[in-house]
Amino acid sequence: MTMQETHLPLLGFAAASGTGKTTLLEKLIPLIKARGIRVGLIKNSHHNVQIDQPGKDSYRLREAGGSPVMLCTSQRRIMITEFSEVIEPRLFEELKFFDRSKVDLILVEGFKSECFPKIELHRATLKESLLYINDPNIIAVATDEALNLPAHLTQLDINQPQSVADFIIKKFLERL
Repeated sequence: MTMQETHLPLLGFAAASGTGKTTLLEKLIPLIKARGIRVGLIKNSHHNVQIDQPGKDSYRLREAGGSPVMLCTSQRRIMITEFSEVIEPRLFEELKFFDRSKVDLILVEGFKSECFPKIELHRATLKESLLYINDPNIIAVATDEALNLPAHLTQLDINQPQSVADFIIKKFLERL
């Protein structure tokens, strides 16, 4: 699957750990949803996350060898699939499992080495190298300092989620 095959706007957020990707996304999602846009999110984690708890039925059934295990309630559905080998997930492979019929925009946290449009987050106090220099897929930099960016990049204020949301809507969703 390629980005074109997703048939949906796909936008990533790339930054060093501790920059505030989740914090910004937490603010952006309600701002975008307030405009009637259905937002989905896919997050890549490098941790061995346990979504269910020892002693719970879903945990016990998964530990017994069930895979996938789907837990359904009146509020949500959770699907847990065990992998037979440890491999780094690929964004476009994971998107195959994402119900794209229920969203207008997919935001992505992580997968920063994959090729799709991204906003880089940068905080001066972290003294991290800028990613856009080596990533032609970065379309904007949300930062808390003035930068001398190339003309093809848009500079956004990381502390102004509304202006970041406006950029996303103008760039990806004006047709909605």
